[in-house]
Amino acid sequence: RIPLTKFPSMRRVLSEVGSEIPDMNAITQLLKFKLGFADVAEPTPEILKNYMDAQYYGEIGIGTPPQKFTVVFDTGSSNLWVPSVHCHLLDIACLLHHKYDGSKSSTYVENGTEFAIHYGTGSLSGYLSQDTVTLGNLKIKNQIFGEALKQPGITFIAAKFDGILGMAFPRISVDKVTPFFDNIMEQKLIEKNIFSFYLNRDPTAQPGGELLLGGTDPKYYSGDFSWVNVTRKAYWQVHMDAVDVANGLTLCKGGCEAIVDTGTSLITGPTKEVKELQTAIGAKPLIKGQYVIPCDKVSSLPVVTLTLGGKPYQLTGEQYVFKVSAQGETICLSGFSGLDVPPPGGPLWILGDVFIGPYYTVFDRDNDSVGFAKCA
Repeated sequence: RIPLTKFPSMRRVLSEVGSEIPDMNAITQLLKFKLGFADVAEPTPEILKNYMDAQYYGEIGIGTPPQKFTVVFDTGSSNLWVPSVHCHLLDIACLLHHKYDGSKSSTYVENGTEFAIHYGTGSLSGYLSQDTVTLGNLKIKNQIFGEALKQPGITFIAAKFDGILGMAFPRISVDKVTPFFDNIMEQKLIEKNIFSFYLNRDPTAQPGGELLLGGTDPKYYSGDFSWVNVTRKAYWQVHMDAVDVANGLTLCKGGCEAIVDTGTSLITGPTKEVKELQTAIGAKPLIKGQYVIPCDKVSSLPVVTLTLGGKPYQLTGEQYVFKVSAQGETICLSGFSGLDVPPPGGPLWILGDVFIGPYYTVFDRDNDSVGFAKCA
C-alpha cells in the first residue's frame, strides 16, 4: 500500500506567506492537484499526500530504472506529463522539480511530437516521449507522455507536485495519446477496470488519501455505493438532478451536467447560480471570485444537497468551508466558486475535492459509471 502524504493547499500556502490569494478560478482550471495509488489482483493503494487540502499527489516512476516523480492523479484531464531535463534554464518551475532524463532509461523510446496543454493561466509545452511507467507494483509499458520544456506562471512554481497524470477518457487526450489507465486496461494489469479515491480532508492527518487501482478499500467507506452513468465520455461527466440549499434555494433546476474532478479543489458552477448560492449561505465576496464566511457561523450554515441519480448527497457547512490561516488570522472561505465552462462542453458544474472528500468515489471504466459511498 502506498500512503499519500498530505500538505496544506496552495491557497493556504500562498496566504500564509502573505501573498494575496490567487484567483481560485485560475487555480481550479490550472492547478490540478491530486493523489496516489495501487495494484494487481490484490489492489494495492498508493498513499496520497494532501497538499493544503487542495493538492493530493502520489509517486510514480518513469523509465528503467524508475525515475521518481510526484504527480496529481487528475480525473479532469487525460495526459501524463512531467518536467524534462531539457527544460529551459529560465523556467523556475522546472528548476524546482524532478526532471525526466531519457538518456538514463534503457526503455526510453524517442517520439518527438510537439505538445501543448492550455490551462486557465497559461500553456504548458514540450514534446512527447515513450517509456515504462511504474505505479505501486504495476509496470505500464510503452506509455507516451509529455516532457515539459515550458511551464507557465507561479502556479507550477509553488506546486508541490512535479507533473500531472490524467485519468479521464481518450476523447480529451492532447495529441490523441493513449491515456495511462487505457494502457493499464489494454495490458490487462488489473482484474476490474476501476479506480477509487479516498481524500482525507484534514490537512494535518496522514495519509492524505488513497488512490486504489482495480478495487475499493472498505476501510474508507460505509454502506453501499450508488451509481451514476457517465453521460459523455470525455471528462467523467454525469447528470445532476438538482442543487438545493436547506433554506429554500434550488439551483440546477430541471437538471444539469457535472464532472467529477479530483484535480479541482472546489465545487464550481455557473457564475450566476453560484452567486445565488453564496448569498443563500451568507458568504460575502472577498477577492477574485472568492467568498468569505464568518468562522463562528460555520456550524450553523444550511446544508447544501446535490442530487445525483435520484440520491441526495448532503454537505454541511463544516464540509463545504475551507479554513485558511494568514498572518495569525483564520478566515473561512466558501468551497463554492463560479466558473463558466463555455459551450459546447459547458455549462458544467465541477464536483471537486469538496465533494469527493465526504464521499468515497469509484470510477468504473467497465461500466462507464461513477459510484459514491459515504466516507467511514
